[in-house]
Amino acid sequence: MTRPPVYLHALGMINALGTDLASIVPALAAAEAPGMGPVPTATGEAFVGRVMAPLDCAPPASLAHYDCRNNRLLLAALAQIAPAVEAARERYGAHRIGVVLGTSTSGMSAGEAALRECFRTGALPAGFDYRQMEIGSVAPFAAAALGLRGPAYTVSTACTSSAKAFVSARRLLRLGLCDAVLAGGVDSLCELTLQGFASLEAMSAARANPMSRNRAGINVGEGAAVFLMSRDEGAVVLAGAGETSDAHHISAPDPDGVGGELALRGALAEAGIAPSRIAYVNLHATATRKNDEMEARLMARVFGDGVAASGTKPLTGHALGAAGAIELGFAWLALAREDVALPRHVWDGEPDPALPPLDLVGEVRRLPRNGATQYVMSNSFAFGGSNASLILGR
Repeated sequence: MTRPPVYLHALGMINALGTDLASIVPALAAAEAPGMGPVPTATGEAFVGRVMAPLDCAPPASLAHYDCRNNRLLLAALAQIAPAVEAARERYGAHRIGVVLGTSTSGMSAGEAALRECFRTGALPAGFDYRQMEIGSVAPFAAAALGLRGPAYTVSTACTSSAKAFVSARRLLRLGLCDAVLAGGVDSLCELTLQGFASLEAMSAARANPMSRNRAGINVGEGAAVFLMSRDEGAVVLAGAGETSDAHHISAPDPDGVGGELALRGALAEAGIAPSRIAYVNLHATATRKNDEMEARLMARVFGDGVAASGTKPLTGHALGAAGAIELGFAWLALAREDVALPRHVWDGEPDPALPPLDLVGEVRRLPRNGATQYVMSNSFAFGGSNASLILGR
């Protein structure tokens, strides 16, 4: 049975590079992220990716109990695609539009702030509501804020959360349960993740340095990215997706990357293309010792003839549950817009001799516009052995 293609139309995004595409695109081209830098934490200082602008987009009064930084990041991204969402609602009806979002922290920072206030005063602050920090509340909140009544649910599989949201959204469309779906992810900075990664000795005190011999760990980040997806023909199609779970270790990847490789090959098989057809890969590239080692090895096996690649987390921080959607957004921009070059790989330029060499983008490169279908890939790997690979085609 032929399955209908699913297209990614409008994109809204906010992260350490900027608050919308108008600010993110030039910052990405210049490889300059105003939101990357040190912040104080409960136990010292951490280098993170923050959204620097004020988040003025409060929920409507009927949803004030959901008001927290995480949901305001989400609203800022959703506001950028509001015209496309409204057009879809007028065409299909609110009950035919779904919402699938990934997150790993939800509004955990709101809970942390509430507990600090409780310890100080003996009472939780008046504005705090437990639903602000519920992992599953993100998608239902977005649906309520936009007046959408289709299926709405949240995916939380650590750092593959929002990558897997696109596969779930496509499934809703292919099954005919929805005519359009909002898919993506959101995460905000909180002490839970900062201290958690610090306890794993996986945090870098300086900007992350992926694939370098000197790499020392991640920078945690925050942000949101959301797409409107539908079966309506558009410029960019979700051509292939691969999902696997190797369950090698709760927090360490399989050093050989077997599960990750199966995800990449699964996406290629579904797209019906050879690895040589992929023009660019956005790497997961966390800049931890083990992740980069695993990813470099599987990339060398899958792309034996090489492929342009880069890791963009030094420009956004690792946005955890939102990372897959943000990085797919960068791949989408390079594919959909002729004025957007491939994201550069920001590092110290010192390759690790223990890793297979990769073709890391270091200068201005653009996808060729020769009339042939172009394909790009974005990879995400997570704690617990969750792996996801997505292929976009134009």
